[in-house]
Amino acid sequence: MKQLKRAVKGVGLLVLCVCFALIYVHPLLIPLSLTFLALFIWLVIRPASIENSSKRLKHIYYALELLSSYAWSIVLEIPFLIILPRISHIPLYGMIVYSVARLMTGAVIMIVSVIRLAVASARLGIITRIVLLLMWWIPVINIIVIIRACTTAGREYELETQRNELFDVRKENEICKTKYPILMVHGVFFRDTKYLNYWGRIPRELIRNGAEIYYGNQQSASSIKDSARELMIRIKQITEETGCGKVNIIAHSKGGLDSRYAISVLGGDQYVASLTTVNTPHRGCAFADHLLGKMPSFIKNFVAFNYNRTLRRLGDKSPDFLAAVDDLTQERCFLFNEAVHDKEGVFYQSIGSKMRSKKGAKFILRFTYSLVKKYSSPINDGLVDVDSMRWGHSFELIQPKSKRGISHGDMIDLLREDIPGFDVREVYVQIVQGLKARGM
Repeated sequence: MKQLKRAVKGVGLLVLCVCFALIYVHPLLIPLSLTFLALFIWLVIRPASIENSSKRLKHIYYALELLSSYAWSIVLEIPFLIILPRISHIPLYGMIVYSVARLMTGAVIMIVSVIRLAVASARLGIITRIVLLLMWWIPVINIIVIIRACTTAGREYELETQRNELFDVRKENEICKTKYPILMVHGVFFRDTKYLNYWGRIPRELIRNGAEIYYGNQQSASSIKDSARELMIRIKQITEETGCGKVNIIAHSKGGLDSRYAISVLGGDQYVASLTTVNTPHRGCAFADHLLGKMPSFIKNFVAFNYNRTLRRLGDKSPDFLAAVDDLTQERCFLFNEAVHDKEGVFYQSIGSKMRSKKGAKFILRFTYSLVKKYSSPINDGLVDVDSMRWGHSFELIQPKSKRGISHGDMIDLLREDIPGFDVREVYVQIVQGLKARGM
């Protein structure tokens, strides 16, 4: 039915162009042509009428509809151009006018749709947006780029629409409204910032389902002990200011080790109801061993110096790159586990993921996946092997049907990607819903 409607719109575009061509056959067709022109302009600029959708999704939807209708008009035009010259006597000048009208309507549709997609879609990469805006008019290239952009934006529209429909069903139940607030603790080499959220789209989804969210705010890179001290200060601050008594911690990567130390060594068990670790290297990270073992000292020191200097400028008081990396080695984590034991009264659980090939991630994780596969385990997320992620009363391995698998960064929505068969927001909704069910 959807394609039929698009085909009908495509026929409308053809009729518009034909009317322009027939102006020179009879003057009475001029008002008809102007009417079709006004209708065309209104169809192109009018907002999409979709219930329960944001303006952003409406623009994506209408851009996709316009482009699909235009594509249908091109398909339907082929038999039209074959049959029309045989049954009519449109002069050459009329055919020229038809061709010009066809190009102009196509250009208008392309420009409006491309701008809408580039501005409204949150999933198109910067390079794709630039190419889309600059090369929409170049034959062949524009087809490739537009199809790719439409595929990404279409997946985004469908997923966001499904989430909105799911939220409409859930909103009265507030399924993420836990007894204790959620404290989200970031991993190493990142910071909690207002405009570049470490957790991507996850916090917003939890909040709109009733969760109360706070962030660890520890420095980007420090030893586990130093990060845990910062984290302990933050936990006490939250419990004192809100009177909540305890918090539920959800920690990613090294943040899980920082949280365990704060709970077990610094007295955090009095203030923590549960700890959920996400892709945390509880038994170390083989990549860290390789990095420290193979890299010459002068390079390590150079990288550490520049990293620490940059992060001081961004707000960290005393970042320590080498201390953070050293604490993630397998030897250090073995000693850590010997000394840091779980506390009674705190519920511990863990989740993890795995990549299926190095093509399942971007940037440095493609390289590190191969290193972890070679020196530790073929079953890893690009940084941590799955066996190292297991901790606590339960462990869940996220295994979507997608061929790409789920990387270390995907588990915090790092690139805000819509991965087939995997919705990272729903993973965290289920985690928090489970905590609520346990009375936490």
